[in-house]
Amino acid sequence: MPKGSPELTASRKEEIVNACEKLYQTMSFKEITIKDIGAVTSFTRTSIYNYFQTKEEIFLALMQREYERWADEMNTLAADNENMTANSFADAIAHSLESHEQLLKLLAMNHYDMEENSRPERLTEFKVAYGASLDAVRACIVKFFPDTDRENFIFVFFPFLFGVYPYSVATEKQLSAMREAKMDFKMHSIYEIIYSCVMQLLGGTK
Repeated sequence: MPKGSPELTASRKEEIVNACEKLYQTMSFKEITIKDIGAVTSFTRTSIYNYFQTKEEIFLALMQREYERWADEMNTLAADNENMTANSFADAIAHSLESHEQLLKLLAMNHYDMEENSRPERLTEFKVAYGASLDAVRACIVKFFPDTDRENFIFVFFPFLFGVYPYSVATEKQLSAMREAKMDFKMHSIYEIIYSCVMQLLGGTK
């Protein structure tokens, strides 16, 4: 593969994003550095700057990939089904996002910092993927629930996703603090939270 070819560039970027994803499974965003990411790749750390200028750009690329994969699933859901009940759609979208826990974890982070520290072209690439996910869910609502206000569904559902991870996943430190504070609080699964939201937005009918 010739040096500098589009294929090499894509391969290198994918390797960097994969390295970031691997580290993010055991480390926090604040802990991870460009040096850490470079140590997991097959090339030198300084080479990363040929593809991403900041750590935030790498995380934005990771979130972009998650949105692209989820949008593909939503498009497949619309293509493979002639009709769906509220119950079956809520079940499908909840299971889909349950399998994309990493996307929900990324959504719980500070987007303003990630976007502010990314170049305009990187941010545009991300917004294209985000927009495609909006369109994919919107297409499902139009096809399966034509009487539902699709823009209201989008307006409520997508901001809602930013809070799913903190309400479904907690560290032992967080759980201990809630017990000490004597909070009347019950953790729910990703599936339960999303299923309940979708059912309410669709009128709660099965």
